Amino acid sequence: MSCDLFAIRECLDGGVPAVVATCAPDGTPNITYVSQVHLVDAGHVALSFQFFNKTRQNVLVNPQAVAYVINPESGARYRLHLHYLRTESEGPLFESMKARLAGIASHSGMSEVFRLRGSDVYRVEAIEPVGGAPARPERYKRLLPRVRETGERLARADTMAALFETLLEALGTRFDIRHAMVLLCDRERSRLFLVASRGYATSGVGSEIPYGAGVIGVAAQQRVPIRINYSAAEYAYGRAVRDSALARGLADPLETAIPFPGLAEPGSQMAVPILLGEDALGLVYVESEDEGRFNHDDEDALVCLAGTLGWAIRALEDDAETDDAPGAQSSRPEPDGAPPLLVRRYARDNSVFLDEDYLIKGVAGAILWRLLQTYTREGRVDFSNRELRRDPAIGLPDVTDNLEARLILLAKRLAERGGALRLEKTGRGRLRLHVGRPVVLCESP
Repeated sequence: MSCDLFAIRECLDGGVPAVVATCAPDGTPNITYVSQVHLVDAGHVALSFQFFNKTRQNVLVNPQAVAYVINPESGARYRLHLHYLRTESEGPLFESMKARLAGIASHSGMSEVFRLRGSDVYRVEAIEPVGGAPARPERYKRLLPRVRETGERLARADTMAALFETLLEALGTRFDIRHAMVLLCDRERSRLFLVASRGYATSGVGSEIPYGAGVIGVAAQQRVPIRINYSAAEYAYGRAVRDSALARGLADPLETAIPFPGLAEPGSQMAVPILLGEDALGLVYVESEDEGRFNHDDEDALVCLAGTLGWAIRALEDDAETDDAPGAQSSRPEPDGAPPLLVRRYARDNSVFLDEDYLIKGVAGAILWRLLQTYTREGRVDFSNRELRRDPAIGLPDVTDNLEARLILLAKRLAERGGALRLEKTGRGRLRLHVGRPVVLCESP
């Protein structure tokens, strides 16, 4: 059959270990199991290099190999005739295989043994069916109409908040993915911040993940989708991972004030970057308690939706930037009888506390502080995106760093705190600050 690996990619998920045959220069054959045969593209695979064994010795001097792979659901079997090309020990391919191998190792009880040394890349010269090729299971066949329908709904979203909620709702109702979240990139600080989630007891909005930590951080850092179909402790997001990030200096104690809402022990995880050209805008993360929940088709669907999301985010940012009309200005209300609200800001990282309870930090904290300064000084409560973006005191890094998304994040965090302060979108590129208590501002170093 033709060398199109996409036609047999269900065999390449690691559900059944592959068998690889090689040959020494003197003609002595060697047959062994390999943990992972990874799909690179339609004509190439990568085999996990874990041990300095006979297979490794053989391919370095005789680059021909044969891999025997099996579809774990249909039972279809194939021989892949391979030619060794190179070994990669860093970069997106290596990190993706390393993450998936961690799940396979945990599933098989071999976490202390399976350590990826490299990704051996092979050209596939022929694919040979063994005993016929059963049809693909029915459950793989009907994702494309759902992707199209969801993409059309995303294109119609007129605000960024509606965009994120549309995606999360569709993942739940159309794709049966009950646990999902959207995170956006803060490139200057090398981390992601959570702006929307679904399926958790708490939203986790405002929590952060450093680049390189867990499946989310690795996928963002390498700008590549990562899918793990078995429990892998080092790629999960329970308290242990957050404590590990603290210990390695990748986070600070304030971040624990907004707990990350991920499942304590996910059986399956998938993280897909939101890319726009060379820019990584953010990431969509989904997970499940069940092992083996996400397949190649699910990954394709989420990659397509993430691409649509990227273009929609940029379009909504650009649209919000166009309106600089003064708009209607509301005068400052005078709350009667309510106790003062102490708002404290720490200048070193723009962390903001309400009545000594942590609220937010970074650019979102700088935005809130500027709004409150203007409110207390001028009595003004109406603002435009453009004036915020141009304000040097806020320090927004650049146009691609999602002012609109940071406003959504700030609005959600304020709403979760009970409404003494509230942000409302009043039109294209315009917002209003609602103040329910007298405000006292206090600034600390």
